[in-house]
Amino acid sequence: MTARKWIALVSLLGLFIGAYLSLYKLGYIGTLSCSVGSCETVQTSRWSMLLGIPVATWGLGFYLLMMVLAVAGIQPRYEESAGLSVAMLLLAAWGVLFTGWLNYLEAYVIHAWCEWCLGSAALVVTLFLLTLADYRSVRAARGLTPA
Repeated sequence: MTARKWIALVSLLGLFIGAYLSLYKLGYIGTLSCSVGSCETVQTSRWSMLLGIPVATWGLGFYLLMMVLAVAGIQPRYEESAGLSVAMLLLAAWGVLFTGWLNYLEAYVIHAWCEWCLGSAALVVTLFLLTLADYRSVRAARGLTPA
C-alpha cells in the first residue's frame, strides 16, 4: 500500500474522531464516551472554540482536506506530483504544531486530558510521518535525492 493510501486511511479515522467531537460540541450528542480522562472538561473549556468554531470542527476540516489531497494523489496523473506532496507535508506539519499547542493547553492550562484528543494527536503525528515518507519517495522518483 502506498503512503498516500495510508494517508487517506488515517485521515478517514481522524474524520470519525473530528465528527464525533464536533457533534458533541454542537449539542447533538449528550455525553462523551471517555473511559480514562476528562474529555468533557476539555470539550467544555473556553479553549474548545477557535474563532467561533469548535476546535474539533477545525480538526474535521483538516482531516477532510488531507484525505482529499491523498485520494487525488493516488490518481495516475498526480502520482509523482511534487507540489501535492509538499502541500500534504506542510498541512501535516501545521497539524502537528496545532496539535502540540492543544496538548500543551490540556496539560498546563486546562489540567485535563481527553482520550479522543490524544488519539487525534497520534493520528496527526502518523500523518506527518507518512507525508514525510511520501515527500521523500516523490523526490527520489524524480531523481532529486536517493530514497
